[in-house]
Amino acid sequence: MTLEQLIVLNAIVEQGTFRAAAENLNKAQSAVSHMLKKLEDELGFTLLSRENYRPALTEKGEVFCRHSLRVLQRVQDLKAIAKTLNSEQEAEVALTVTATFPFSPILGLIGEMTSRYPTTHIRVARDNMGGSLEKLLSDDVQIAISTLDGVALDRVEALPLAPITILPVAHSDFPAAQDGKVNSDAEMQSHIQIIVSDSGSTNRQSRGLLPGGLRWTVSDFATKKEILLANMGWGGMPQHMVQKELDRGKLVRLNVEGYPPVQAEHFVMRRRDALIGVVAQAIWDKLKDLSFGP
Repeated sequence: MTLEQLIVLNAIVEQGTFRAAAENLNKAQSAVSHMLKKLEDELGFTLLSRENYRPALTEKGEVFCRHSLRVLQRVQDLKAIAKTLNSEQEAEVALTVTATFPFSPILGLIGEMTSRYPTTHIRVARDNMGGSLEKLLSDDVQIAISTLDGVALDRVEALPLAPITILPVAHSDFPAAQDGKVNSDAEMQSHIQIIVSDSGSTNRQSRGLLPGGLRWTVSDFATKKEILLANMGWGGMPQHMVQKELDRGKLVRLNVEGYPPVQAEHFVMRRRDALIGVVAQAIWDKLKDLSFGP
């Protein structure tokens, strides 16, 4: 059994066909088929059924593949450790922080890293919803802070951070905010809901949308907050962004049927298969101090 055979097996499972796996690995299809057959002969059982166009894992194959993924991950971890031990600090480190997460702790961390590694340029982006994950998976950033919506945990290592409370809010003079009553979906459909667009270009997400209601879409939460303060609509906002306005009575919490406050779990993430440099590792280690995991 060789590491290359395990890589071939994983590629076939991920890509769905022998041909696609061969193209992904830049190998001849016959070579891929030969390596898998040799592995099966050594194991003494069939890993993939070839009865249909797309090969499918057998019952024993599923168990074996699951354990082989752990082996491949350990190999990637060893490569990452070796890379870190043998490298100088990177020229640039990029990270993205989802717009719902508070930026102040990240700002302090970046300042500390700049002092420790003055020759490394640290690039920070703010993204909405699926934008952070998209940048991470496309290797545009080394570290992302976001929710786990749509995240494949076999590709991403994730550590939990503080949950963020999302509240439905509006101006104190907003019609639906009067008397503190519970507003039904039907009542809210006549009021404009302000939503923030997803900055991702694929698998775009829409969260907390009132079905059938009027809505305006904006690009960021700062714009959304201005519209709410102008008494021109309602919408969900991270509590830390509007707490001062809530305390002063400029904004109030709405009671909307089917739209309760939400605890949005946030995570710091990095790709399992990516090699990480000295500075990115230092940032990751510091972010772990912010985590609320075990």
